[in-house]
Amino acid sequence: MLLSRPISALSHWLRTPSPQVLFDRQLVWIALGLMLIGLVMVTSASFPISSRLTDDPFHFMFRHGIFLLLALATSSVVLRVPMQRWMQYSTVLLAISFLLLIIVLLAGKSVNGASRWIPLGLFNLQPAEVAKLSLFIFMSGYLVRKHDEVRQTFFGGFMKPIMVFGTLAILLLGQPDLGTVIVMLVTLFGMLFIAGAKLSQFLALMVAGILAVVALIAAEPYRIRRVTSFLDPWEDPFGSGYQLTQSLMAFGRGEWFGQGLGNSIQKLEYLPEAHTDFVFAVMAEELGFVGVTLVLMLIFSLVFKAILIGKKAFEHDHQFGGYLAFGIGIWFAFQTLVNVGAAAGMVPTKGLTLPLISYGGSSLIIMSVAVSILLRIDHECRLAQRHNTKELNDEKQ
Repeated sequence: MLLSRPISALSHWLRTPSPQVLFDRQLVWIALGLMLIGLVMVTSASFPISSRLTDDPFHFMFRHGIFLLLALATSSVVLRVPMQRWMQYSTVLLAISFLLLIIVLLAGKSVNGASRWIPLGLFNLQPAEVAKLSLFIFMSGYLVRKHDEVRQTFFGGFMKPIMVFGTLAILLLGQPDLGTVIVMLVTLFGMLFIAGAKLSQFLALMVAGILAVVALIAAEPYRIRRVTSFLDPWEDPFGSGYQLTQSLMAFGRGEWFGQGLGNSIQKLEYLPEAHTDFVFAVMAEELGFVGVTLVLMLIFSLVFKAILIGKKAFEHDHQFGGYLAFGIGIWFAFQTLVNVGAAAGMVPTKGLTLPLISYGGSSLIIMSVAVSILLRIDHECRLAQRHNTKELNDEKQ
């Protein structure tokens, strides 16, 4: 009798069609699946460096587990925040991001020559991650408020968000963090395009953005080295091309089905940052082509879900939720492409994490919050749909 009720409830939950449920269960399982894969791969990739630095092979696994718990706890709180509140306080969130970016420049923790973290004891906060989500939330609210101006005028509606982005970009480049700037820029372009900005303005700004990125690369010798080593890493395999050559070796060893979980050779401190930026290379070596293809399909299923939720939000006239869902989808897709492309030698190294998988508290928590926002947008659309259906039924009666 004691077990019959929980079993009956679970059976009913599994058999209930998705439209009758007030949240997207598939999105929940996709996100949890990626988090679990991340925990397993971070554990596997961090054994050697964890043993050397702390004499505890599970040190980074435990930390990543704590980050996961923090991410889930934060997400459960965020899930209860109405979208109207996000829109109402979007400017405040952006102002907090500006403040954090200034603080990290003045008193941030420097790692490998980059000052990107604010020490908080349990973990180091990376304001760039907060700035990404804050900008997309602000941009979604701006596109709702100034929709007509964005479509009709250049300086009135189109250039204002670009000026906000430009200010953020200056602070981010001071760290320096070109990768985050490029992710923001591409996502911002995507959101403006969806909002209906004129194609001529869009193309002009895109050309200007590309020229600006090229100029920023040319301005710093280390960025030029990254680009040249990406073009031909084997020219200097023990210098500027070392990281990429080791990553490519990992891909080569993986073949179709991989060497088996835990059997990577490159993670034995041959491949730097194996559990953070290059966790995908370890995944390729241990799980092979088939394994990484399945993981990528899972990530892009999440992106596809975000696009569907954005489309549904526009259909229910939830403009703010629609723009934000599309923004999150573009962000996740582009960051995945850059991370995978850097590991596979298709784009220069940018130091961006693999969404919900790579080690890193700030990235994991912020991306979990983004998934929670997607769930909230979908939830409010389902509530509106149920309300409309109820009204139609009442009218028929």
